[in-house]
Amino acid sequence: MADKRDYYEVLGVQKGASDDDIKKAFRKLARQYHPDLHPNDKEAEEKFKEINEAYEILSDKDKRAKYDQFGFAGVDPNYGAGQGGGFSGGFGGFGDMDDILNSFFGGFSGFGSRSSRPNAPRRGSDVSSSVTIDFMEACKGVTKSIKLTRSEVCPDCKGSGAAPGTTPQTCPDCKGTGTVRVTQRTPFGNISQSSVCTRCGGKGKTVDRPCPTCSGRGQVKKTITREIEIPAGVDDGQTLRIQGGGNAGANGGPNGDLHINVNVRPDPIFTRDGYDIRTTVPLTYSQLTLGAEVVVPTIDGKVKYPVPPGTQSGMEFRLRGRGVKRLYRSDRGDHYITVIVEIPKNLTKEQESKLRAFEDSLSEKNYQKRQSFFEKLKDKFK
Repeated sequence: MADKRDYYEVLGVQKGASDDDIKKAFRKLARQYHPDLHPNDKEAEEKFKEINEAYEILSDKDKRAKYDQFGFAGVDPNYGAGQGGGFSGGFGGFGDMDDILNSFFGGFSGFGSRSSRPNAPRRGSDVSSSVTIDFMEACKGVTKSIKLTRSEVCPDCKGSGAAPGTTPQTCPDCKGTGTVRVTQRTPFGNISQSSVCTRCGGKGKTVDRPCPTCSGRGQVKKTITREIEIPAGVDDGQTLRIQGGGNAGANGGPNGDLHINVNVRPDPIFTRDGYDIRTTVPLTYSQLTLGAEVVVPTIDGKVKYPVPPGTQSGMEFRLRGRGVKRLYRSDRGDHYITVIVEIPKNLTKEQESKLRAFEDSLSEKNYQKRQSFFEKLKDKFK
């Protein structure tokens, strides 16, 4: 543990950073050091693991609070085993100091509540990873392979920590409780100091022959490649939770969850607005003036749409149900098309002459907005 870096330092944020700042810092670093971008770079792989570990703690309110108060000892039960301790003793009508602390803090685990059992099943911690997908993949859904490192139950000792053929024994010092107490007489009465049993490290059991595969920890770190089903409708910046995809639990407890941070590459044609899609389509002057059946792109393919005569540049049309599928639902958003006029360039002399002749043939009644504008302007400066 001595070589661990401070989690805030790992993500490059201040201790009082907001949840959004922590998430942004993680996403930036995860993109920078993702193993897919550095397939043969061990240093980048280790950096990515360090970033994931830091985010796993700082993105969880409870874990972050414990880390801020106790450092690594607050989030890793194996850190500094045998050095911690809490007070308990006889004060007034309370049986011991644990009761006093429980009455104020509701049995807060940091004060060694007697209800905690060293061999109770404990859920594994969560694991975070990230994946980058294309715009169309986000709209339609896709299966992606991701590489992640997590803790798994040791295949040789099945999580017991004991070498194959042997079993853990009840600790003779703490009799399986995981803690030992020393009572002292003081002017205020007898006070007992409770501390983690140094012999078993608070586990309540000892192992005479540790498993050589996991060194007695009961778990091993393993890098795996996993297929992830990304549902249609996921958006950039969203996090998907895969139940049971995280680190292995202890003492038969369930696995933690796997959190996948999704990054979506922008599209050159489509812009997403919630579950709606917006597209700008350039048309000619005559198409807008006379009307035309134009072909517009959608995420389902090309669609013909009738543009009515006299359509003004900047007008918006809606294609119902042509947007993005709503996440975990069957209905979809809409597709909005904005048409704009493209002014022709590089005209020939003949084209310029015909355009001027056409313009001269028009009157104010052909330009209703222009006529209204100048009438308002005239009234304003009377």
